[in-house]
Amino acid sequence: MIQLPQDFMIRMQGMLKEAYPAFLRSYDGEKHQALRVNMLKGTTEDFLEKAPFANLTPVPWEQSGFYYDSGETPGKHPFHEAGVYYIQEPSAMAPAAYLEAKPGERVLDLCAAPGGKTTQIASYMRNEGILVCNEIHSARAKILSENVERMGIRNALVSNETPQHLAEVFGEYFDRILVDAPCSGEGMFRKNEEACNEWSPENVQLCADRQDEILDCADLMLRPGGRLVYSTCTFAPDENEGSIARFLERHLEYQIVAVHKYEGMSEGVPEWAYYGADCHDHRNVAECGNQCDNSECGDGGRAKRDGIDIKALRHTIRLFPHLVHGEGHYLAVLQKQGEVSDGYQGFLQNGLQNGINTKEVKEFLQFQRETLHIDLTENAEGCLLKFGDQLYLMPKDMPSIKGLKVLRAGLHLGTLKKNRFEPSHALALALKKEDVKQSMELESDANARAYLSGMTLNHNGEKGWYLMTYQGYSIGWGKLAGQVMKNHYPKGLRK
Repeated sequence: MIQLPQDFMIRMQGMLKEAYPAFLRSYDGEKHQALRVNMLKGTTEDFLEKAPFANLTPVPWEQSGFYYDSGETPGKHPFHEAGVYYIQEPSAMAPAAYLEAKPGERVLDLCAAPGGKTTQIASYMRNEGILVCNEIHSARAKILSENVERMGIRNALVSNETPQHLAEVFGEYFDRILVDAPCSGEGMFRKNEEACNEWSPENVQLCADRQDEILDCADLMLRPGGRLVYSTCTFAPDENEGSIARFLERHLEYQIVAVHKYEGMSEGVPEWAYYGADCHDHRNVAECGNQCDNSECGDGGRAKRDGIDIKALRHTIRLFPHLVHGEGHYLAVLQKQGEVSDGYQGFLQNGLQNGINTKEVKEFLQFQRETLHIDLTENAEGCLLKFGDQLYLMPKDMPSIKGLKVLRAGLHLGTLKKNRFEPSHALALALKKEDVKQSMELESDANARAYLSGMTLNHNGEKGWYLMTYQGYSIGWGKLAGQVMKNHYPKGLRK
Protein backbone atom coordinates (compact mmCIF):
# COMPACT_ATOMS: atom_id res chain seq x y z
CA MET A 1 0.00 0.00 0.00
CA ILE A 2 1.34 3.42 -0.96
CA GLN A 3 1.82 5.67 2.06
CA LEU A 4 -0.51 8.50 1.15
CA PRO A 5 -0.18 11.85 2.97
CA GLN A 6 -2.57 12.02 5.91
CA ASP A 7 -3.93 15.48 5.05
CA PHE A 8 -4.56 14.31 1.48
CA MET A 9 -6.52 11.28 2.69
CA ILE A 10 -8.65 13.37 5.04
CA ARG A 11 -9.51 15.81 2.24
CA MET A 12 -10.30 13.04 -0.26
CA GLN A 13 -12.57 11.33 2.24
CA GLY A 14 -14.45 14.58 2.72
CA MET A 15 -14.76 15.03 -1.05
CA LEU A 16 -15.74 11.49 -2.03
CA LYS A 17 -17.67 10.36 1.05
CA GLU A 18 -19.16 6.89 0.36
CA ALA A 19 -16.96 6.47 -2.77
CA TYR A 20 -13.79 6.97 -0.74
CA PRO A 21 -13.17 3.25 0.08
CA ALA A 22 -13.28 2.34 -3.63
CA PHE A 23 -10.91 5.22 -4.40
CA LEU A 24 -8.51 4.00 -1.71
CA ARG A 25 -8.60 0.42 -3.00
CA SER A 26 -7.56 1.63 -6.45
CA TYR A 27 -4.06 2.26 -5.10
CA ASP A 28 -3.64 -1.50 -4.72
CA GLY A 29 -5.17 -2.16 -8.12
CA GLU A 30 -3.68 -2.66 -11.56
CA LYS A 31 -1.87 0.27 -13.15
CA HIS A 32 -3.14 0.68 -16.69
CA GLN A 33 -0.59 1.36 -19.42
CA ALA A 34 -1.18 2.62 -22.92
CA LEU A 35 0.43 3.80 -26.13
CA ARG A 36 -0.81 6.17 -28.79
CA VAL A 37 -0.20 5.46 -32.48
CA ASN A 38 1.54 8.30 -34.33
CA MET A 39 -0.85 9.19 -37.14
CA LEU A 40 1.95 11.03 -38.94
CA LYS A 41 3.59 7.66 -39.56
CA GLY A 42 0.55 5.73 -40.74
CA THR A 43 -2.90 4.52 -39.83
CA THR A 44 -3.95 2.65 -36.71
CA GLU A 45 -5.12 -0.19 -38.94
CA ASP A 46 -1.64 -0.53 -40.43
CA PHE A 47 -0.08 -0.50 -36.97
CA LEU A 48 -2.48 -3.10 -35.59
CA GLU A 49 -1.59 -5.44 -38.45
CA LYS A 50 2.09 -5.16 -37.59
CA ALA A 51 1.90 -4.71 -33.80
CA PRO A 52 4.01 -7.22 -31.88
CA PHE A 53 1.85 -6.80 -28.75
CA ALA A 54 -1.09 -8.97 -27.78
CA ASN A 55 -4.43 -7.79 -26.40
CA LEU A 56 -4.32 -4.16 -27.49
CA THR A 57 -7.64 -2.58 -26.51
CA PRO A 58 -8.87 0.94 -27.37
CA VAL A 59 -8.64 3.92 -25.04
CA PRO A 60 -12.20 5.31 -25.31
CA TRP A 61 -11.39 9.01 -25.52
CA GLU A 62 -8.49 8.83 -28.00
CA GLN A 63 -8.99 7.27 -31.44
CA SER A 64 -5.35 6.21 -31.74
CA GLY A 65 -4.80 5.15 -28.10
CA PHE A 66 -4.53 1.52 -26.98
CA TYR A 67 -4.04 -0.20 -23.63
CA TYR A 68 -1.34 -2.88 -23.57
CA ASP A 69 -0.70 -5.71 -21.13
CA SER A 70 1.59 -5.12 -18.17
CA GLY A 71 4.07 -7.76 -19.39
CA GLU A 72 4.77 -5.91 -22.65
CA THR A 73 7.77 -3.59 -23.10
CA PRO A 74 6.95 -1.29 -26.03
CA GLY A 75 9.69 1.14 -25.01
CA LYS A 76 12.30 -1.45 -26.01
CA HIS A 77 10.84 -2.25 -29.42
CA PRO A 78 12.29 -0.72 -32.63
CA PHE A 79 8.86 0.80 -33.33
CA HIS A 80 9.46 3.13 -30.40
CA GLU A 81 12.71 4.45 -31.87
CA ALA A 82 10.97 4.89 -35.22
CA GLY A 83 8.33 7.10 -33.61
CA VAL A 84 5.53 4.73 -34.55
CA TYR A 85 3.87 5.33 -31.19
CA TYR A 86 4.22 7.34 -28.00
CA ILE A 87 3.89 5.61 -24.64
CA GLN A 88 1.39 7.73 -22.73
CA GLU A 89 -0.66 7.38 -19.57
CA PRO A 90 -4.25 6.80 -20.80
CA SER A 91 -5.96 9.56 -18.76
CA ALA A 92 -3.34 12.01 -20.04
CA MET A 93 -4.61 11.44 -23.60
CA ALA A 94 -7.93 13.14 -22.83
CA PRO A 95 -6.98 16.88 -22.76
CA ALA A 96 -5.41 17.00 -26.24
CA ALA A 97 -8.30 14.95 -27.64
CA TYR A 98 -10.76 17.57 -26.33
CA LEU A 99 -8.62 20.38 -27.78
CA GLU A 100 -9.69 19.12 -31.23
CA ALA A 101 -6.81 20.76 -33.11
CA LYS A 102 -7.20 20.80 -36.89
CA PRO A 103 -4.80 21.02 -39.86
CA GLY A 104 -3.86 24.57 -40.75
CA GLU A 105 -4.58 26.09 -37.35
CA ARG A 106 -2.27 27.94 -34.96
CA VAL A 107 -1.99 25.96 -31.75
CA LEU A 108 -0.05 26.48 -28.53
CA ASP A 109 0.87 23.81 -25.99
CA LEU A 110 1.98 26.14 -23.23
CA CYS A 111 3.41 23.67 -20.68
CA ALA A 112 4.44 20.96 -23.08
CA ALA A 113 7.23 18.73 -21.69
CA PRO A 114 7.88 15.89 -22.01
CA GLY A 115 5.79 16.01 -25.19
CA GLY A 116 2.96 13.49 -24.95
CA LYS A 117 0.22 16.02 -25.55
CA THR A 118 2.29 18.00 -28.08
CA THR A 119 2.86 14.93 -30.23
CA GLN A 120 -0.82 14.02 -29.88
CA ILE A 121 -1.84 17.50 -31.08
CA ALA A 122 0.61 17.17 -33.98
CA SER A 123 -1.09 13.95 -35.09
CA TYR A 124 -4.37 15.84 -35.36
CA MET A 125 -2.74 18.72 -37.27
CA ARG A 126 -1.15 16.47 -39.93
CA ASN A 127 1.91 18.74 -40.21
CA GLU A 128 -0.25 21.65 -41.43
CA GLY A 129 -0.36 24.95 -39.56
CA ILE A 130 1.77 26.24 -36.68
CA LEU A 131 2.31 24.27 -33.48
CA VAL A 132 4.17 26.20 -30.78
CA CYS A 133 5.18 23.92 -27.93
CA ASN A 134 6.77 25.57 -24.94
CA GLU A 135 8.50 24.43 -21.77
CA ILE A 136 9.88 26.78 -19.13
CA HIS A 137 12.56 24.39 -17.78
CA SER A 138 15.51 24.03 -20.15
CA ALA A 139 16.32 20.36 -19.45
CA ARG A 140 12.69 19.35 -19.96
CA ALA A 141 12.49 21.52 -23.09
CA LYS A 142 15.35 19.46 -24.55
CA ILE A 143 13.39 16.24 -23.90
CA LEU A 144 10.35 17.84 -25.53
CA SER A 145 12.40 18.71 -28.61
CA GLU A 146 13.76 15.16 -28.83
CA ASN A 147 10.25 13.71 -28.75
CA VAL A 148 9.09 16.13 -31.44
CA GLU A 149 11.97 14.87 -33.57
CA ARG A 150 11.28 11.18 -32.89
CA MET A 151 7.66 11.53 -33.94
CA GLY A 152 8.57 13.11 -37.30
CA ILE A 153 6.80 16.43 -36.68
CA ARG A 154 7.51 19.12 -39.27
CA ASN A 155 5.44 22.12 -38.15
CA ALA A 156 6.54 22.58 -34.53
CA LEU A 157 8.37 25.52 -33.00
CA VAL A 158 9.86 24.35 -29.69
CA SER A 159 10.55 27.18 -27.25
CA ASN A 160 12.01 27.47 -23.76
CA GLU A 161 10.23 30.54 -22.40
CA THR A 162 8.10 31.82 -19.55
CA PRO A 163 4.38 32.16 -20.25
CA GLN A 164 4.71 35.86 -19.45
CA HIS A 165 7.28 36.42 -22.20
CA LEU A 166 5.30 34.44 -24.74
CA ALA A 167 2.26 36.58 -23.93
CA GLU A 168 4.28 39.66 -24.85
CA VAL A 169 5.18 38.14 -28.22
CA PHE A 170 1.82 36.60 -29.21
CA GLY A 171 -1.32 38.73 -28.90
CA GLU A 172 -4.64 36.92 -29.50
CA TYR A 173 -2.76 34.86 -32.10
CA PHE A 174 -3.66 31.22 -31.42
CA ASP A 175 -6.80 29.37 -32.45
CA ARG A 176 -6.40 26.81 -29.66
CA ILE A 177 -4.32 26.65 -26.49
CA LEU A 178 -3.67 23.72 -24.19
CA VAL A 179 -2.65 24.53 -20.63
CA ASP A 180 -1.60 21.26 -19.03
CA ALA A 181 -0.67 23.12 -15.89
CA PRO A 182 2.11 22.28 -13.44
CA CYS A 183 0.29 20.88 -10.43
CA SER A 184 0.66 19.03 -7.13
CA GLY A 185 0.53 15.70 -8.99
CA GLU A 186 -1.93 13.93 -6.70
CA GLY A 187 -3.30 11.95 -9.62
CA MET A 188 0.12 10.38 -10.15
CA PHE A 189 0.61 9.09 -6.59
CA ARG A 190 -0.16 5.56 -7.77
CA LYS A 191 2.52 5.73 -10.49
CA ASN A 192 5.07 7.92 -8.71
CA GLU A 193 5.44 7.42 -4.97
CA GLU A 194 8.03 10.21 -4.87
CA ALA A 195 5.20 12.65 -5.60
CA CYS A 196 3.70 11.64 -2.24
CA ASN A 197 6.83 12.77 -0.42
CA GLU A 198 6.79 16.15 -2.18
CA TRP A 199 3.12 16.83 -1.46
CA SER A 200 1.87 19.36 1.08
CA PRO A 201 -1.18 21.63 1.44
CA GLU A 202 1.18 24.57 1.02
CA ASN A 203 2.41 23.21 -2.32
CA VAL A 204 -1.18 22.80 -3.49
CA GLN A 205 -1.74 26.50 -2.84
CA LEU A 206 1.50 27.45 -4.60
CA CYS A 207 0.42 25.45 -7.63
CA ALA A 208 -3.02 27.06 -7.64
CA ASP A 209 -1.46 30.53 -7.59
CA ARG A 210 0.90 29.59 -10.43
CA GLN A 211 -2.00 28.20 -12.46
CA ASP A 212 -3.83 31.52 -12.15
CA GLU A 213 -0.82 33.31 -13.64
CA ILE A 214 -0.42 30.82 -16.49
CA LEU A 215 -4.10 30.95 -17.42
CA ASP A 216 -4.04 34.75 -17.52
CA CYS A 217 -1.11 34.55 -19.95
CA ALA A 218 -2.98 32.03 -22.08
CA ASP A 219 -5.95 34.40 -22.30
CA LEU A 220 -3.75 37.11 -23.79
CA MET A 221 -2.62 34.74 -26.54
CA LEU A 222 -5.99 33.23 -27.52
CA ARG A 223 -7.99 34.84 -30.31
CA PRO A 224 -11.69 35.68 -29.92
CA GLY A 225 -13.72 32.54 -30.57
CA GLY A 226 -10.75 30.34 -29.71
CA ARG A 227 -10.72 27.21 -27.55
CA LEU A 228 -8.75 26.83 -24.31
CA VAL A 229 -8.35 23.44 -22.65
CA TYR A 230 -7.08 23.41 -19.08
CA SER A 231 -5.91 20.20 -17.44
CA THR A 232 -4.09 18.89 -14.39
CA CYS A 233 -3.10 15.50 -12.98
CA THR A 234 -4.34 16.30 -9.48
CA PHE A 235 -7.52 15.88 -7.43
CA ALA A 236 -7.09 19.14 -5.49
CA PRO A 237 -10.20 21.35 -5.82
CA ASP A 238 -8.14 24.54 -5.57
CA GLU A 239 -6.23 23.48 -8.71
CA ASN A 240 -9.24 22.19 -10.65
CA GLU A 241 -12.75 23.60 -10.23
CA GLY A 242 -11.17 26.37 -8.15
CA SER A 243 -8.72 27.39 -10.88
CA ILE A 244 -11.49 27.49 -13.49
CA ALA A 245 -13.89 29.42 -11.23
CA ARG A 246 -11.24 32.02 -10.41
CA PHE A 247 -10.33 32.34 -14.10
CA LEU A 248 -13.97 32.87 -15.08
CA GLU A 249 -14.32 35.54 -12.40
CA ARG A 250 -11.40 37.41 -13.93
CA HIS A 251 -12.44 36.75 -17.56
CA LEU A 252 -16.17 37.01 -18.05
CA GLU A 253 -15.79 36.58 -21.82
CA TYR A 254 -15.21 32.83 -21.40
CA GLN A 255 -17.76 30.04 -21.19
CA ILE A 256 -17.37 26.41 -20.20
CA VAL A 257 -18.15 24.14 -23.15
CA ALA A 258 -20.40 21.17 -22.46
CA VAL A 259 -18.59 18.22 -24.03
CA HIS A 260 -19.31 14.51 -24.34
CA LYS A 261 -18.15 12.43 -21.39
CA TYR A 262 -17.03 8.85 -21.90
CA GLU A 263 -17.98 5.98 -19.63
CA GLY A 264 -16.33 6.34 -16.23
CA MET A 265 -15.68 10.08 -16.54
CA SER A 266 -17.19 12.19 -13.74
CA GLU A 267 -18.66 15.66 -13.79
CA GLY A 268 -16.82 18.51 -12.18
CA VAL A 269 -18.32 19.40 -8.81
CA PRO A 270 -19.54 23.02 -8.50
CA GLU A 271 -19.32 23.13 -4.70
CA TRP A 272 -15.65 22.16 -4.87
CA ALA A 273 -14.84 25.45 -6.63
CA TYR A 274 -14.58 27.12 -3.24
CA TYR A 275 -13.74 24.07 -1.17
CA GLY A 276 -12.49 25.33 2.17
CA ALA A 277 -13.50 28.91 1.38
CA ASP A 278 -16.10 30.96 3.24
CA CYS A 279 -19.67 30.91 1.94
CA HIS A 280 -22.35 33.54 2.65
CA ASP A 281 -22.85 32.29 6.18
CA HIS A 282 -19.07 31.81 6.72
CA ARG A 283 -19.21 28.04 6.80
CA ASN A 284 -17.10 25.57 4.84
CA VAL A 285 -18.49 25.18 1.32
CA ALA A 286 -18.22 21.38 1.49
CA GLU A 287 -20.63 21.45 4.44
CA CYS A 288 -22.70 24.23 2.88
CA GLY A 289 -23.88 21.91 0.12
CA ASN A 290 -25.81 19.82 2.62
CA GLN A 291 -26.70 22.32 5.32
CA CYS A 292 -26.94 25.90 4.08
CA ASP A 293 -30.44 27.39 3.83
CA ASN A 294 -29.25 30.52 2.07
CA SER A 295 -31.14 30.57 -1.25
CA GLU A 296 -28.14 32.14 -3.02
CA CYS A 297 -25.93 29.16 -2.26
CA GLY A 298 -27.62 26.82 -4.72
CA ASP A 299 -25.93 23.44 -5.27
CA GLY A 300 -23.33 23.43 -2.55
CA GLY A 301 -21.82 26.88 -2.85
CA ARG A 302 -22.92 30.02 -4.63
CA ALA A 303 -25.00 29.36 -7.71
CA LYS A 304 -23.64 32.64 -9.06
CA ARG A 305 -20.52 34.32 -7.85
CA ASP A 306 -19.15 37.54 -9.25
CA GLY A 307 -21.18 37.15 -12.43
CA ILE A 308 -20.34 33.54 -13.29
CA ASP A 309 -22.57 30.49 -13.27
CA ILE A 310 -20.93 28.03 -10.87
CA LYS A 311 -23.28 25.26 -11.97
CA ALA A 312 -21.53 25.22 -15.36
CA LEU A 313 -18.55 23.57 -13.65
CA ARG A 314 -20.53 20.34 -14.00
CA HIS A 315 -19.44 20.40 -17.63
CA THR A 316 -15.78 20.02 -16.65
CA ILE A 317 -14.40 16.49 -16.35
CA ARG A 318 -12.76 14.48 -13.59
CA LEU A 319 -11.08 11.11 -14.11
CA PHE A 320 -10.76 9.00 -10.95
CA PRO A 321 -8.67 5.80 -10.90
CA HIS A 322 -11.48 3.79 -9.30
CA LEU A 323 -13.83 4.70 -12.17
CA VAL A 324 -11.65 4.67 -15.32
CA HIS A 325 -8.68 2.64 -16.55
CA GLY A 326 -6.20 5.42 -15.91
CA GLU A 327 -4.77 7.77 -13.30
CA GLY A 328 -6.29 10.92 -11.82
CA HIS A 329 -6.91 13.83 -14.15
CA TYR A 330 -9.06 16.93 -14.53
CA LEU A 331 -9.90 18.97 -17.61
CA ALA A 332 -12.08 21.88 -18.63
CA VAL A 333 -12.92 23.07 -22.14
CA LEU A 334 -13.41 26.84 -22.42
CA GLN A 335 -14.54 29.01 -25.31
CA LYS A 336 -13.56 32.66 -25.66
CA GLN A 337 -16.47 34.72 -26.91
CA GLY A 338 -16.20 36.73 -30.09
CA GLU A 339 -15.45 36.19 -33.76
CA VAL A 340 -12.64 37.10 -36.11
CA SER A 341 -12.82 38.16 -39.73
CA ASP A 342 -11.34 36.23 -42.64
CA GLY A 343 -7.60 36.69 -42.80
CA TYR A 344 -7.33 37.52 -39.09
CA GLN A 345 -3.67 37.41 -38.02
CA GLY A 346 -3.48 38.48 -34.40
CA PHE A 347 -0.47 40.32 -33.00
CA LEU A 348 3.11 39.16 -33.42
CA GLN A 349 5.68 41.34 -31.69
CA ASN A 350 8.27 40.76 -34.41
CA GLY A 351 6.13 39.67 -37.34
CA LEU A 352 6.95 36.61 -39.40
CA GLN A 353 10.33 34.92 -39.63
CA ASN A 354 12.29 35.72 -42.78
CA GLY A 355 13.89 32.76 -44.48
CA ILE A 356 16.77 32.48 -46.91
CA ASN A 357 16.73 32.01 -50.65
CA THR A 358 17.03 28.41 -51.87
CA LYS A 359 19.95 29.52 -54.05
CA GLU A 360 22.02 29.81 -50.85
CA VAL A 361 21.77 26.08 -50.14
CA LYS A 362 23.04 24.43 -53.33
CA GLU A 363 24.43 21.50 -51.34
CA PHE A 364 20.98 20.69 -49.96
CA LEU A 365 19.33 21.04 -53.36
CA GLN A 366 21.85 18.60 -54.82
CA PHE A 367 21.19 16.13 -51.99
CA GLN A 368 17.46 16.46 -52.57
CA ARG A 369 17.80 15.78 -56.33
CA GLU A 370 19.96 12.73 -55.70
CA THR A 371 18.08 11.26 -52.74
CA LEU A 372 14.41 12.28 -52.68
CA HIS A 373 11.41 11.80 -54.93
CA ILE A 374 9.77 14.84 -53.35
CA ASP A 375 10.70 18.53 -53.34
CA LEU A 376 10.65 19.81 -49.78
CA THR A 377 11.06 23.39 -50.97
CA GLU A 378 8.08 23.30 -53.33
CA ASN A 379 5.64 26.07 -52.40
CA ALA A 380 7.98 26.91 -49.52
CA GLU A 381 9.86 29.92 -50.82
CA GLY A 382 11.35 31.81 -47.89
CA CYS A 383 10.78 28.88 -45.50
CA LEU A 384 14.40 27.76 -45.22
CA LEU A 385 16.24 28.95 -42.13
CA LYS A 386 19.90 28.68 -41.19
CA PHE A 387 21.38 28.46 -37.69
CA GLY A 388 25.09 28.54 -38.44
CA ASP A 389 25.59 25.47 -40.62
CA GLN A 390 22.27 23.90 -39.58
CA LEU A 391 19.39 24.07 -42.03
CA TYR A 392 15.70 24.03 -41.09
CA LEU A 393 12.47 23.96 -43.07
CA MET A 394 10.06 26.30 -41.28
CA PRO A 395 6.30 25.87 -41.36
CA LYS A 396 4.66 28.43 -43.64
CA ASP A 397 4.16 31.84 -41.99
CA MET A 398 6.15 30.89 -38.91
CA PRO A 399 6.34 33.67 -36.29
CA SER A 400 9.66 35.41 -35.88
CA ILE A 401 11.98 33.77 -33.36
CA LYS A 402 13.70 37.04 -32.55
CA GLY A 403 14.00 37.41 -28.78
CA LEU A 404 12.85 33.83 -28.13
CA LYS A 405 14.80 30.85 -26.84
CA VAL A 406 14.09 28.33 -29.56
CA LEU A 407 15.29 24.73 -29.64
CA ARG A 408 13.61 23.70 -32.88
CA ALA A 409 12.12 25.85 -35.65
CA GLY A 410 10.26 23.43 -37.86
CA LEU A 411 11.95 20.43 -39.47
CA HIS A 412 15.70 20.10 -39.01
CA LEU A 413 16.93 19.15 -42.49
CA GLY A 414 20.61 18.66 -41.72
CA THR A 415 24.09 20.17 -41.82
CA LEU A 416 25.60 22.24 -44.62
CA LYS A 417 29.20 21.14 -45.02
CA LYS A 418 31.84 22.11 -47.56
CA ASN A 419 30.56 20.94 -50.94
CA ARG A 420 28.09 18.48 -49.41
CA PHE A 421 25.01 18.15 -47.26
CA GLU A 422 24.52 15.67 -44.42
CA PRO A 423 20.86 14.91 -43.64
CA SER A 424 19.61 14.98 -40.08
CA HIS A 425 18.03 12.15 -38.12
CA ALA A 426 14.92 14.35 -37.86
CA LEU A 427 14.60 14.38 -41.65
CA ALA A 428 14.77 10.59 -41.81
CA LEU A 429 11.99 10.24 -39.24
CA ALA A 430 9.83 12.77 -41.11
CA LEU A 431 10.09 10.91 -44.44
CA LYS A 432 8.27 7.85 -45.73
CA LYS A 433 9.70 5.08 -47.88
CA GLU A 434 7.92 6.40 -50.96
CA ASP A 435 9.59 9.82 -50.50
CA VAL A 436 13.11 8.52 -51.20
CA LYS A 437 14.85 6.96 -54.19
CA GLN A 438 16.77 4.38 -52.18
CA SER A 439 15.83 2.56 -49.00
CA MET A 440 16.94 -0.52 -47.13
CA GLU A 441 14.44 -2.61 -45.20
CA LEU A 442 15.75 -4.09 -41.96
CA GLU A 443 14.07 -7.42 -42.51
CA SER A 444 14.25 -8.83 -39.00
CA ASP A 445 14.05 -7.68 -35.42
CA ALA A 446 17.70 -8.68 -35.03
CA ASN A 447 18.75 -6.51 -37.99
CA ALA A 448 16.81 -3.57 -36.62
CA ARG A 449 18.45 -3.90 -33.23
CA ALA A 450 21.87 -4.21 -34.86
CA TYR A 451 21.24 -0.97 -36.75
CA LEU A 452 20.03 0.78 -33.59
CA SER A 453 23.20 -0.30 -31.79
CA GLY A 454 25.35 1.36 -34.48
CA MET A 455 26.56 -1.67 -36.40
CA THR A 456 27.43 -1.45 -40.08
CA LEU A 457 25.48 -3.68 -42.45
CA ASN A 458 26.12 -5.24 -45.84
CA HIS A 459 23.96 -4.31 -48.80
CA ASN A 460 24.06 -4.54 -52.58
CA GLY A 461 23.01 -1.43 -54.42
CA GLU A 462 24.03 1.93 -55.78
CA LYS A 463 26.11 4.14 -53.54
CA GLY A 464 24.54 7.05 -51.72
CA TRP A 465 22.10 7.85 -48.95
CA TYR A 466 19.51 5.24 -47.96
CA LEU A 467 16.47 5.62 -45.76
CA MET A 468 16.60 2.71 -43.31
CA THR A 469 13.18 1.23 -42.64
CA TYR A 470 11.72 -1.41 -40.34
CA GLN A 471 8.41 -2.96 -41.36
CA GLY A 472 7.99 0.00 -43.68
CA TYR A 473 8.56 2.70 -41.02
CA SER A 474 11.57 5.01 -41.37
CA ILE A 475 14.09 4.68 -38.57
CA GLY A 476 17.25 6.53 -39.71
CA TRP A 477 19.88 7.01 -42.42
CA GLY A 478 22.55 4.80 -43.88
CA LYS A 479 25.13 5.63 -46.56
CA LEU A 480 26.26 2.89 -48.92
CA ALA A 481 29.77 2.64 -50.30
CA GLY A 482 31.32 -0.56 -51.61
CA GLN A 483 28.48 -2.82 -50.38
CA VAL A 484 28.99 -1.56 -46.83
CA MET A 485 26.14 0.45 -45.32
CA LYS A 486 27.67 3.04 -43.02
CA ASN A 487 25.45 3.54 -39.99
CA HIS A 488 24.25 7.12 -39.44
CA TYR A 489 21.98 6.40 -36.49
CA PRO A 490 22.92 9.12 -33.92
CA LYS A 491 25.53 7.92 -31.45
CA GLY A 492 23.68 9.47 -28.54
CA LEU A 493 20.62 7.31 -29.28
CA ARG A 494 22.35 4.00 -29.84
CA LYS A 495 21.31 1.10 -27.65
